Amino acid sequence: MEPQSVKIVVAGGFGTGKTTLVGSVSEIPPLTTEELLTEASKPVDDLAGVESKTNTTVALDFGRRTINEEVVLYLFGTPGQDRFWFMWDELALGALGALVLVDPRPARLNSSFAAIDYFEARRIPYVVGVNMFHGVCAYEDHEIRSALKLGTEVPFVRLDARDRESVRRALIRLTEHALARLPVVGEPAAR
Repeated sequence: MEPQSVKIVVAGGFGTGKTTLVGSVSEIPPLTTEELLTEASKPVDDLAGVESKTNTTVALDFGRRTINEEVVLYLFGTPGQDRFWFMWDELALGALGALVLVDPRPARLNSSFAAIDYFEARRIPYVVGVNMFHGVCAYEDHEIRSALKLGTEVPFVRLDARDRESVRRALIRLTEHALARLPVVGEPAAR
């Protein structure tokens, strides 16, 4: 039997670890569209907390991860800056759900508000992944959930975008959450 192909979007603010996550979990060499940050982008891109960042995604990241014999995930990482958000509608089209990455450091926490709003507004199931790749989090889970105004129905996981197993667990959680929201044949869709 042919495995089921599932499209997943990896989103979040600028510098939250989307490219790193796709690269760490993909079983194929990931496609990336990273370019050097330029002097022209300095007044536009908020580098607070990510001052050493030298590259940025300008279109998408792409990777593939087999979950089991029945499910293969195709990962589409979004660009993080506002000026590239016109691509998000195309990247999200047909997606089962999204993993929204959040950088929990105080100067970066607000960088993922827009991504959360995007998936909320379109009723696309999502899981919030708190990326612990800096190894520090000044907040408890309930504080992050409150700051992001997440309802209790939104799954929340801690992960390290560099760690394949950590990311795999988050993707499984997202897949379970999204599949649980699908309507049963013959029943009206949940609102």
